[in-house]
Amino acid sequence: MKILVIINDAPYGSEKAYNAFRLALTLQKEHAGVDIWIFLMADAVTCALPGQKTPDGYYNVERMLHGLVRKGAQIKACGTCADARGLRELPLVEGAQLSTMSQLATWVAEADKVLTF
Repeated sequence: MKILVIINDAPYGSEKAYNAFRLALTLQKEHAGVDIWIFLMADAVTCALPGQKTPDGYYNVERMLHGLVRKGAQIKACGTCADARGLRELPLVEGAQLSTMSQLATWVAEADKVLTF
């Protein structure tokens, strides 16, 4: 099964991105054979920036992304959204890459389930 998770919110402030990543990690852990695709849009593109420092005991989206990638998740960030936020030239966490609406459209067409946060 292929599950696409589309995230629109920034990594911190609301807990939408955090909950999306929690769900994706749980799906990987409890359902072998599930392919996880994550597409970051709007302010969620900042989830893929490296060097995030959070207080002790607080969740860290960068670490969550690393865990997802280690287990085979594909992480794409909207290039247009990154451009709009001046992020095009910044590095992304290992395993994440800038992408396009065309890629998102392909994933939507190929996914068995599409979840949005």
